[in-house]
Amino acid sequence: MSYQQSQFSGEKILIVDDDEVIVNLLELLLEKRGFEVFSAKNGDLGLQMVAKHHPALVLLDYMMPVKNGLETLKQIRSQYPDSSVVMFTGKGNEDVAVELMQAGAADYLRKPFASKSLIKRIDTVLSVRQIEIKNRELLKEREYLQSEIKQWNLKLEQRVLEKSFELEQAHREIIQSEKLAALGHMSAGMAHEIRNPLNSINLFAQILLSAEGLDAENQSYVYKITQEVERIDEILIQMLASNSNQSSKQPIDLVEIIDKVVGDYQTRIESQYVELKVNLNRKIPLIRVDSLEVEKIFTNLIGNALYEMPEGGTLTIDLQADVEKIIIMVSDTGPGIPSQNMTRIFDPFFTTKEKGTGFGLSVVLRVVNSLGGRITVDSPPDAGACFIIEIPLLPTSVH
Repeated sequence: MSYQQSQFSGEKILIVDDDEVIVNLLELLLEKRGFEVFSAKNGDLGLQMVAKHHPALVLLDYMMPVKNGLETLKQIRSQYPDSSVVMFTGKGNEDVAVELMQAGAADYLRKPFASKSLIKRIDTVLSVRQIEIKNRELLKEREYLQSEIKQWNLKLEQRVLEKSFELEQAHREIIQSEKLAALGHMSAGMAHEIRNPLNSINLFAQILLSAEGLDAENQSYVYKITQEVERIDEILIQMLASNSNQSSKQPIDLVEIIDKVVGDYQTRIESQYVELKVNLNRKIPLIRVDSLEVEKIFTNLIGNALYEMPEGGTLTIDLQADVEKIIIMVSDTGPGIPSQNMTRIFDPFFTTKEKGTGFGLSVVLRVVNSLGGRITVDSPPDAGACFIIEIPLLPTSVH
């Protein structure tokens, strides 16, 4: 009898049976159909052959020495799921059939069996196995794609959050700039209007000083009035200058300005038992700015930090630079900024101090903006505050 080559020709089939005659007949039959055939005499040897050759199909006898077919079947299915198993059994009752199928057998044949029936069963089992393997591959691919989609979704959500934060930050900066511009116009107008009555006060004071009969004590009082008027006038002149963009810009060294401001606060730093940590890159390029304006940045930030640490703490000042920008960080270990105030700290007139004016940080923001820079603040709960300023090196840098 001749047999056609199987559509699964080349697949490996393992025969596990202690009946040598059956094994020889099956080997002859299967090899003629193009299969690569191996054999073993008991369950233990069969498991070794499965581990070594990974056959597509195992033809397994139910009754064997050393390890019976049912135990061998269970181990094959648990350890080598890609190897299908067809059981041979001399017992034909339904209980055995149910037990074998529940244990993972793809099919079973009752001995003795016809060769044509066996060939048909083998082709069917191998066909089903092929579909099952393909399904498992598709499931793995689906799991992989789902995982990829999940990762992409997470990345997309993160990017949306980042962009939303950037837009909110930009929106806040625009609002702050508008507030500062409005404040500038208002302060310039007020300064101009206030100077008129001040000039009148100063004129009348000068008349009183030149009047006869005014005793020395009253003359000193009038003189003090003129001095205070002049001091107010100087403040108003500075306000007008800061809003006229006519400030004097010269090459300055930020390190020198920081050293000067720190020196001005040295007595207060020591009296409050504040530890000072200064890390300054002294090779930073000079920048062309108004030194008095830049000095306001450090005066206000250091002053605020010391205010938040009346009984001691750590004040850290860091100055670094890369090829594009200067990075300034001023941080303290005070109580920090309450979350509800974070969006308002740069607003003009906003303050939490009993005698504060609310101009300090708004001035810092104005100066930073005038330098083309940006300022951010980081203040975790109960962990102090850190103000971070970035100032572009070009075109204001001097090499």
